[in-house]
Amino acid sequence: MLFASADQRVFGYLGRALSLELTAVQQYSTQARLVATWGLPEAAESLQKEAGEEMGHVDRIIGRMLALGVAPNASQLRPVRLGRNLRELLLENHAFELELVRLYDDATRHCARMGDHDNRVFFETLLEEERAHGRELAEWIARLETPQQNAAQPAPTGRATF
Repeated sequence: MLFASADQRVFGYLGRALSLELTAVQQYSTQARLVATWGLPEAAESLQKEAGEEMGHVDRIIGRMLALGVAPNASQLRPVRLGRNLRELLLENHAFELELVRLYDDATRHCARMGDHDNRVFFETLLEEERAHGRELAEWIARLETPQQNAAQPAPTGRATF
């Protein structure tokens, strides 16, 4: 067990990470359902896949917390952020991913300063995965903003009922 290798700030980072990752699962799952009602099955599938990846992060964070001898406890889930179209949803998600990147970057730096190699590697791995998510979202947004891609992606008819 890793009990002696973490300080209170590491526990704080893990708690915030758990709350944000659970929020991400809720957000992506909700958005997947919403875009499916808009007639965008590929987008719905991508968002549902992302929710699954974020759930994997949740599982790893819970495992880490248990290994460190602390009970997992997400302090607060944030409200789901929606939009009037796919682009708006993706912009919300990109901003959220950047927040996760900042959290994991801070946690990685803290662990490096403290000489906490195991937790630094744990947070660094999550950091790189969230950076990749952010890049993927930025690329998706860019494709939507390219005129020839807009013609290939039908715009949702009507507005969402939320």
